[in-house]
Amino acid sequence: MAKQKKVSKVARVYKLSPRKAQAQRGKQDRNKKTSEPSSMDELLSLYGVPKFSFSVGDMIKGKIIRIEPQRVVIDIGGKSEGLVAEKAFKEAEEFVKTLKIGDEIEARVLVTETRDGNTILSLRHAREEASWKRIQEIEEKQTPILVEGKGVTSSGMTVDIEGMTGFIPASQLGKEVSENPQKLIGQRFEAVVIDFDRAVKKIILSEKEVSEKEELARSREAIKNIKEGAVYEGEVTTIFDFGVFVKIEWGSGKTKIPLEGLVHISELSWEKVSSPDDVVSQGDKVKVKIVAKRNGKLAFSIKQALEDPWEKVEKKYKKDKRVRADITRVTDFGVFVQLEPGIEGLIHITKIPPGKKLVKGDKVDVYVEDIDKENRKIALGLVLTEKPVGYK
Repeated sequence: MAKQKKVSKVARVYKLSPRKAQAQRGKQDRNKKTSEPSSMDELLSLYGVPKFSFSVGDMIKGKIIRIEPQRVVIDIGGKSEGLVAEKAFKEAEEFVKTLKIGDEIEARVLVTETRDGNTILSLRHAREEASWKRIQEIEEKQTPILVEGKGVTSSGMTVDIEGMTGFIPASQLGKEVSENPQKLIGQRFEAVVIDFDRAVKKIILSEKEVSEKEELARSREAIKNIKEGAVYEGEVTTIFDFGVFVKIEWGSGKTKIPLEGLVHISELSWEKVSSPDDVVSQGDKVKVKIVAKRNGKLAFSIKQALEDPWEKVEKKYKKDKRVRADITRVTDFGVFVQLEPGIEGLIHITKIPPGKKLVKGDKVDVYVEDIDKENRKIALGLVLTEKPVGYK
């Protein structure tokens, strides 16, 4: 009698052939192997314990569980706690004063794990986020904020605001402070944020919006009521390369309010102006016309307060009229001459005889060929007093 082959338990249960039973057993073995954890992370995941693995620079969220004199303890959900201590605590000390136990906060990992098993964190990012949010709020509400003077330049003052650098332009310092801005260095004082740009980390403030608040409020109300086109007597207060500032008084009697506006260099005179110093000096009394009101500021014009010389140009300079004029510019296409302040004409290069040398500053006799009042152009011819070179 032939020897009966041994049949496996798998074959008996499932009534499989020996070959199929062996294949089934192999599959079960493979499944058993793949189900076994191969690392600590996999083992923890089997028991529902979340994986915690931080790298330096990671941003993580946690909940404040203790605030101590020199450190903040944060629950970051791992086997250890997160600590804000030493230098990281010092740089965020003012910000920490605004926090309380239970607050959710975002921090950056500085050290993944110390010898004590803790994770060292920085609140710089959270502090900056809170600072920018606060800056936006106070800018919208125009609420004064404490800043600290850091340095003075010719254009203004740098200050510390919420741990960041801000700038107060010289024009935004009050009269009293402007006399000696150095005294504010190292001092804390109030200012108002008037503009900011988070992308380039720019914060512009005004000190005079606090120290001269009432005066500025009266000025803004006056600017709302002042009429464009009105002409006022004023005094030149400051001269810059781009123009001059003129102070006028609005109102009457004891209610007169001083207002200051800018006369751009292009509005100083009907003549071409190279430098404001050539036209006016500080302290000069001048008439100005209000030409614009923008964002609570006034734009003045001195030349528009005077008669426009081009209004009578056609009556004054008839065709073929001869005029002795000053050469103001020599160009490749011709020579410009000034007939009177604010009125220039052109002697085209084709009207100048070969060999005739014309120099800026010289006087020359010209006659009017044509006037284009709309485009403010006058074509001139040169009065010849001698035969041109080469003339037969």
